[in-house]
Amino acid sequence: MRLWRLVVRHRKIAILTVATCAMLLALAPAVYTHLEPARILHDTHGIDVSHHQGRIDWKAVASESVAFAFIKATEGGDFIDPRFAENWTSAADAGIRRGAYHFFRQCRTGAVQAENFVRVVPKDVKALRHVVDVEHMGPCLSSPQVPDVVKEIEVFLERLERHYGKRPIIYTTREFHDAYLQGRLSDETFWIRSLVLPPRFRKQHWVLWQYHNRGRRRGISGPVDLNVLRCQTTSGAEWAIPDTCLQ
Repeated sequence: MRLWRLVVRHRKIAILTVATCAMLLALAPAVYTHLEPARILHDTHGIDVSHHQGRIDWKAVASESVAFAFIKATEGGDFIDPRFAENWTSAADAGIRRGAYHFFRQCRTGAVQAENFVRVVPKDVKALRHVVDVEHMGPCLSSPQVPDVVKEIEVFLERLERHYGKRPIIYTTREFHDAYLQGRLSDETFWIRSLVLPPRFRKQHWVLWQYHNRGRRRGISGPVDLNVLRCQTTSGAEWAIPDTCLQ
């Protein structure tokens, strides 16, 4: 009888444990959506968007204390984001400072990709520094991979700097960084993807941190990437105006 009571007790504990784990798994997405410790650490918040967010109510977004936005313009050698022009204009009309970004692919040269970006993104003295998003790990389906990925990134940066008068920022992930950028591009400015926890690489070189990939903001119907700005004066105080660092 005593043995039976132990069996029943352990069975109840096992059932309770499984039920608790199931409940935590069910709640995890909702909890993660609202997990934003970066908002405590930094005062200046922003988003990055593309056509995947659909039509955006930028005035509603502005009411969420979103100070800046990076808007996808182009990808590779010929893709143009179908919502770029609308987002570019509407974000500015809502009073949100914005820059554009290009999704870099390893399958085309930096020169070809820079031409695609320049054709689409207008010169605007009020725009933030533009961004090259380097995270694509391949494979290349329709053309061979370029021999030196970093060299092509540098070409892209130089072409944009010459055209717009501002050096672009490099957005990257830990995976891409460790595969291609380790020990290179030491003089560049970075935007680091590091979900929830602060970046653990390029610690001295980042001004933007993407801390969330499924955030929620009024005016956007689905999930959106969330970012903070790190920009300091000589006295160490964080500036509230993003273009002080990004322009």
